Parts: sequence; C-alpha cells; structure tokens
Amino acid sequence: MNIRAELEARERQFLSPYAVCSADTKGREYPISACEMRTEFQRDRDRIVHCKSFRRLKFKTQVFIAPEGDHYRTRLTHTLEVAQVARTLARALRLNEDLAEAIAMGHDLGHTPFGHSGERALDKLTQGGFRHNEQSLRMVETLEGGEGLNLTWEVRDGILNHSGKLKPATLEGACVARADRIAYINHDIDDAIRAGVLREFEIPHELLRILGETHGQRIDTMIGDIVNISRDQPFVKMSPRIQDACDEMRRFLFEKVYLDEWRTGEERRCDHVITSLFEYFSEHPSEMPLEYVQISYRDGTERAVTDYLACMTDRYALRTYQQIFVPSSYPVI
Repeated sequence: MNIRAELEARERQFLSPYAVCSADTKGREYPISACEMRTEFQRDRDRIVHCKSFRRLKFKTQVFIAPEGDHYRTRLTHTLEVAQVARTLARALRLNEDLAEAIAMGHDLGHTPFGHSGERALDKLTQGGFRHNEQSLRMVETLEGGEGLNLTWEVRDGILNHSGKLKPATLEGACVARADRIAYINHDIDDAIRAGVLREFEIPHELLRILGETHGQRIDTMIGDIVNISRDQPFVKMSPRIQDACDEMRRFLFEKVYLDEWRTGEERRCDHVITSLFEYFSEHPSEMPLEYVQISYRDGTERAVTDYLACMTDRYALRTYQQIFVPSSYPVI
C-alpha cells in the first residue's frame, strides 16, 4: 500500500460522514495520474502555494494601503490566518483538513490591488461587474500559468463560494467561509487600533463582553461556538447569540474602519489609479504583456484588461501608473 492509499484509508476511518474523503473527489477537469505520496486535496494545496498569484498576495492590500509599519496584515497574511482558522475548525469537526486548507489558500488569489477599493473600482468599470471570488476561480481555472492549476471540483467550488450569500457545496468550504469572516473581523480590529483609526474603548462593551476582551479570546469564542453547535451535524454555523454579536461587530467595523472618512482620500486615489490604467490599456491593449494580449484576442479587450489589473500588486499598479502618466525628470546639462 502506498502512502496516499494509507492516508485515504485513514480518512475513511476517522472523518465524519459529512466530510469529503479525498478518494471521493469529483475530480479534475483534466485527469492526471495519482500521486503515491499525497492525496488529491494535498496536491491542490501544494499547487496553490507554489503558484505566482499566491506569492503576489504578499504585496496586495488587506485594509491599510501600502502601510509603513511591518505588522499590518497583507492579503497573504490574511490568507494564512484564514487557513489556520479553517484547519482548526475542520480538525475539530472531523472534516477534511487538507480540503479546507486548499480552499483557504486559494480563496483570495483573484483579489485586486488596493483591496476592496480596487475591487469596487473594477466593479464600476466592467459591464458584468467584478467580484474577487469569481476572479479567484478564473485565476485557478484559466490564468495561472496560462492554463490554470487544474484543481479538484471541491476546491474550485469552495473558492467560488467563500464570500457573500453563496453557499459552498462542502462543509470544508463552509469552514473557510466562516474562517474568512472570523479572521478579518479580528485582525482588522487589531490593525485599526495599531493605525490609530480605532481606539479600544470605542468598541462596544456589550460585544466585548460576549466575544472577549482580547484578539485571542474573540477568536477562541467564535471557533468554540461553531464547534459546539456544529460537531457531528450536517452544517457549520454559530449559535444565534454569537452570530448576532459577530454581525454587530462587522457593522461596527464598516462604520468606524471600512467606510469612515479617513479612507475617503485613499479610496479616491486608488479609484483614480485603477480607472486611469483601465482606460489606458483599453485604448492600448497591445502594451499589456503578451499573455493578456492573447486574452484580448480570445475573450475581448475588457476581459484582458480586467485580468491584467486584477493580477497587479499595489506597488506594480502604482509603478505602472507612474510610468504612463507621470513625466520623467531630465538631467540638467
């Protein structure tokens, strides 16, 4: 028996009947030979971790754009925190931890530069709108490496359905959707306090009493509640009391952090950069890298420009804007 077969047998013995066993995957769009060392979901996780779009997350905004401090979250560190919470949930609920981790690692691969500011800008500029979860799926199905990563159906479903009102088909995907919100609610509080945008005494006392006074206590409360409610059940959810408190904390963050006046200037500048680049490359598509020129021939200029901008990091977008629109200085003779 090879190692993969041993791991698959262990899954069948240990995992909940509501989990997805690796051997039961619906498969890949293009079948490949089995690996003797890794299950199919472990292979997906590894493919994501080694791809270029995963590395670019290091230079993409989470909330604070191009922060000078070393301790603010980026889209990469957010992804790692989501993966940690998702693994903890999956392990406690006896779900497939490898599947949850693979979905978590890939869930934000399609995020734009400048975080949700960039996403809103592209949403306004494109005829069909722009949603980062759909772009993440396009990244792993088509764009990465020119032909996608050929991931399993379950991982692709979890990536597409991790946000909003969309429901993933697997409980492992539901763990990631929960972990995403748990992670950003808590780390955005931490970063907002570090930035001086939010002060601890401004957080509603009733929410702190329910969820916990510290970052760690709040995460522990949220995870523990989900496990207590969902263990050996065909769902992943919170109790009404904790869910209401989390929803109220999220509304508080939207009011005080995400949509507050301090962001107005930054939002306007980010919108200007994305809009200017979108309009420029729509008029000059041949100036994009070859892979996007090829997409413009195949799928249209708007699709190609959207893909190009969504793949940019914050600093690459700013550098490209500067090269196109900011005059160069000339040496004095």
